[in-house]
This record gives sequence, structure tokens and C-alpha cells, in this order.
Amino acid sequence: MSELDYYQVLGVSRTASQDEIKRAYRKLVLKYHPDHNPGDKNAEQKIKNINEAYDTLKDEKKRSTYDQLGHQAFKNSGGGNYQQHHGFTGGIDPNDIFENIFGDFMGARRSSKTAFSKKAGANLKYDISLTLEEAFYGVTKIISFKTALTCEACTGKGSLDNNSTSSCPTCRGSGVTRSQQGFFFFENTCQTCRGAGHVIKNPCTKCYGEGRYINTRNLEVKIPAGVKEGSRIKLTGEGEAGSRGGKTGDLYVCITLIPHNTFSVDGNDLHCQLDINCTTAALGGEVEVTDITGSKLKLKIPAGTQNNHKLKLSGKGMQILHSDRCGNMIVHVNIKVPKSLTKSQRELMIKLDKELNEASEEGFLSKVRNFWTSGSE
Repeated sequence: MSELDYYQVLGVSRTASQDEIKRAYRKLVLKYHPDHNPGDKNAEQKIKNINEAYDTLKDEKKRSTYDQLGHQAFKNSGGGNYQQHHGFTGGIDPNDIFENIFGDFMGARRSSKTAFSKKAGANLKYDISLTLEEAFYGVTKIISFKTALTCEACTGKGSLDNNSTSSCPTCRGSGVTRSQQGFFFFENTCQTCRGAGHVIKNPCTKCYGEGRYINTRNLEVKIPAGVKEGSRIKLTGEGEAGSRGGKTGDLYVCITLIPHNTFSVDGNDLHCQLDINCTTAALGGEVEVTDITGSKLKLKIPAGTQNNHKLKLSGKGMQILHSDRCGNMIVHVNIKVPKSLTKSQRELMIKLDKELNEASEEGFLSKVRNFWTSGSE
């Protein structure tokens, strides 16, 4: 690992942000996880390299030191001379020296119980798209997603013999390994126990002591009638499994509505467009419209209806969530003018236009006459 570039191991640039480093790390761990590469020694080594690289780059102080000194910053190249000059013999562990000198000041004597205890699983989010009809009636969907599942072999304990543990032989229970160069001491998370300070004596061969493993899960989700765009359904305990018996997270199903050919949604109301001819708009009448259920409804058009006028059908809109009521159906009227006319139709339109104009002129003259008459009085 000493010959490898930590940035190259994670596949990030030297100017990468912490978020970019974290995303790269998670992607690589998932790719080379032992569950996905059973018996692959190369994958095991890659995981070790990835963990070591991430342990350094995720810590800004370690990263800065590494950027300046490279791997020499974490080697004992000058440690031997330093120890000899101060009377230390080869039988003394550098970990003990570090703790004796800096333990209380730097918090080296830390408890590893927290690191090794149960850890809750993360909450998960799943996006699902529904048709407007599915949202109106409600629907049951089967969703599929990758997540951490409780290991059946060890029932989530991580151990085959009731989670019995022993102190980590590498870090001697501290959870960290230490090295020195000259007068400087460096501390890294122990790669054997990953900072826990303890190792499982008889780890589960399926989950490698984690109590969980990554796999694809299929889940039946019941979506109630009346959900809207952006609605979020919480499924308690259906998220990521906890580590070593920790609490399972929750799953949040987020709703997206597929655009409908006829209706648009505004709250609990459904809006649609209706084309009528100019004579129906002028004279009034009755037309047929179709609601979201496919039912045919009679809609009255008042005489003198104008373009873009809105007509309401109460209770024919969207199902209201957790209720037996529905919103309204709002019909937007579009008056269509004929592009071509027959000879008789044209004559009728000319006659109508003349009468309307005469009525308008008469109305205007009548108003003028009334004005002067009232003024002279």
C-alpha cells in the first residue's frame, strides 16, 4: 500500500472535496465488498487499500500531512534513532510510549465500546412514479432496491457464538495504530478492528462480522388513494438494517405524478379543457364531458359564455387523502371559431353581424339622446 497514491486508490483528484471523497469511497466499497466478490483475494486487498486511503484523506489534518510528506509521514523512518537516543529498547511498544506521553492530552486512551456497539441503520428514500388514475384510486406496487439486510446466518449479531469478542491484537484495544517520525507522532484508525478496539472471535462467514450484508430487496408498498405530487409515505422499519443488531432505519417512498393527457392537478381539483362552438357559447346548451373515472357527465353551458370561462363540477375532482370526499373538476371553456363557412352559413353570419351592429349603434344613439334630454331639463 505504501507504493500507492491514496488519491489514485479512491479515483479522485488532489483538489477533491470531502463530499467527493466520501462518494468515491462508498462506490468502491460497494464494488469490492466481499459479498459481491466471494473468495477474491484481489478484492480483499483492494478493500484494505481503499479503507487505508479513506482513513487518511477523510481527516483534514492527516490529509494535509500526507500532501506535504507523502507516505514518509506515516513511517518509522526516524523512530529508531529517536528511541535509541532516549534510552528506549526494542521491547517497548510505540503505542505505550505515545499513550504515556500524550494519552490524556490527545484522548488516546479512548473507550472502544461505542465503536463496537450496535449501530442503527440509515433511513432510505425511494422515488416512485404514478399515473393520475393510480393516485386517484390508490395502488399496490412492488419496489426493488439494494440495501443492507440483516444477516440470517448470525441473526444480525455478527458472530456465530453469541457475539463473543477479544481485544484487537493489532492495536491492543485502543482502536488506533501509532507511528512516529522524528519528534512527530501520527495516529491512524486500526485497519484490523476499524477503530473498534475489539474483534469478534468467531465472525459470521456470511456477513464478516457486520451482522448485515448488501443485497437486493423486493417490497410491497400500498399507496393510499389521494396522494399528490411530492407526497411522502413513511414505512417504519423498512430501511437499512442496523449493524450488529442495531435498530433498522425507515423507508420514505416519494411520489411523482406522470403528466396526464386530459387533466392537470391543483390541490384537490382537476382541471381540463373543453372546446365548444360559438353558437353554443352564445345560445347556451348542454355538452358531455368525461371525468377521471371515465364516467360521462352532462355539463350545462350558460348562454353568453365567454372564452376562457371556467365551469365547475363539484365533487368530481381528485380523491382527498384519508377521506371519502373528492375535490372539484374545473372545466376551462375554449370557444372555437369556424375556419370556413358554406354560402348559407356566411349569409346568416352577415345578417347576424348587421343586426348586432345596428343594435349597438341604436344603443349608442339612445344613450346620446338620453344625455342631452336629461341635460336640457
